[in-house]
Amino acid sequence: MSLHTLTVAQLARGLRAREYSAVEVATHFLARIEASQPRLNAFVTVTPELALAAAAASDERLARGEGGALEGVPLAHKDIFCTDGVLTTCSSRMLSNFVAPYDATVVTRLKAAGMVTVGKTNMDEFAMGSSNETSFYGPVRNPWDETRVPGGSSGGSAAAVAARLAPVATGTDTGGSIRQPAALVGITGIKPTYGRVSRYGMIAFASSLDQAGVLGVTAEDCALLLEAMSGFDPKDSTSVDAPVPCYAAEIDRPVRGLRIGVIKEFFDKGLDARTAAAVQAALEVYRKQGAELVEVSCPNLPLSVPTYYVVAPAECSSNLSRFDGVRFGYRCKEPRDLMDLYKRSRGEGFGAEVKRRIMTGTYVLSAGYYDAYYLKAQKVRQLINAEFKRAFAQVDVLAGPTSPTPAFAIGAKVDDPITMYLNDIYTIGANLAGLPAMSLPCGFVDGLPVGLQLIGPHFAEGPLLAAAHAYQCETDWHRHVPPAYA
Repeated sequence: MSLHTLTVAQLARGLRAREYSAVEVATHFLARIEASQPRLNAFVTVTPELALAAAAASDERLARGEGGALEGVPLAHKDIFCTDGVLTTCSSRMLSNFVAPYDATVVTRLKAAGMVTVGKTNMDEFAMGSSNETSFYGPVRNPWDETRVPGGSSGGSAAAVAARLAPVATGTDTGGSIRQPAALVGITGIKPTYGRVSRYGMIAFASSLDQAGVLGVTAEDCALLLEAMSGFDPKDSTSVDAPVPCYAAEIDRPVRGLRIGVIKEFFDKGLDARTAAAVQAALEVYRKQGAELVEVSCPNLPLSVPTYYVVAPAECSSNLSRFDGVRFGYRCKEPRDLMDLYKRSRGEGFGAEVKRRIMTGTYVLSAGYYDAYYLKAQKVRQLINAEFKRAFAQVDVLAGPTSPTPAFAIGAKVDDPITMYLNDIYTIGANLAGLPAMSLPCGFVDGLPVGLQLIGPHFAEGPLLAAAHAYQCETDWHRHVPPAYA
């Protein structure tokens, strides 16, 4: 069996048993990355020297009988996490020369767990996009069909895991940017509760919505990583001081008796019929396992998209004001004066989608429109949050499709922002409410993967992962690998 066909759990067991070395594993994945890069464009930066040095150190610890559950396992980081001594670009010209002087907390914790970073993955610029087409470094391609998008903004991480260029990768989710790409490339992805994973060193897009998470092949792999990443961080004022369960130990929890709420509004006319059929078939698997399916109505959820596209741009316009061409990042050539420096550095450094959101955010925060747009959006956000609370009084988990359609063609929606934004219609609600949510593969439509979304109450990552694992014990959708990368 080739090393790239093994899950994180299998790789970790083999490394501890000394069936292969961490250097062998890292070398294998680095070779796959190099071979695939011209086709997929999944990485911005590959770090072979750092990876092999870290792998050699892991081998020394393993030889002494030391190291944790993830010792020596390769990992790719989304290029939004600051990584000491390595380019951290957010796939933007604005940060194309920025070498981070410190590690994000997520990076620090996974290093401490013994994981070996092989590189930084491509993404939508500053995490703004649903297709991974806004990157300064060009679009990432879907390994199932290289003419199609992998989803975004964590498209590079998703494509890397789907093509088995890395067994697991980090991602971030502001409005669906872990779950939607996971669905479009046929892997498992989880966004934990807001505050569960530190945002320190994760370059901000929308601070009240951004959350780090995991993209992996299986729910078990996601559980292992999420446990290592999670926990209170005094460096992050939004970090929640709550104990972190042993997610991997809870993953075999049976689903018999679990009440699954099927969100009525998610099965509307905008949902592709064959995608709906795949999701309904997945829900029937749960019914056969002893779960109870209950229809739940959340009539305010369709308002998630307009609410999000007021709140997120408003926060982005504030967060991105720091990129001014003065302190770090891109600076225009030969500015005439300070105002020219600001204008041209930002005008040349940011891409079209980022500019669109900065302008929208500045508009909705302006004196004449704050009450009409931003304040009203925050009130609707509270209505959506209350609706989720009412739903969880009836059921344990909510379910529905992750994305309305399978992956679409590169370029198909890039000139129509509204249509592009509607790709996140089923995922945004969980971000507005700060809830944990995940996507797992549940079938194919015309050879392209389809995802089932599960949403849980706050801090219910354990039950979500267990429910996903139970489904994956009965199905094999998550084991399918794109033929060109098998």
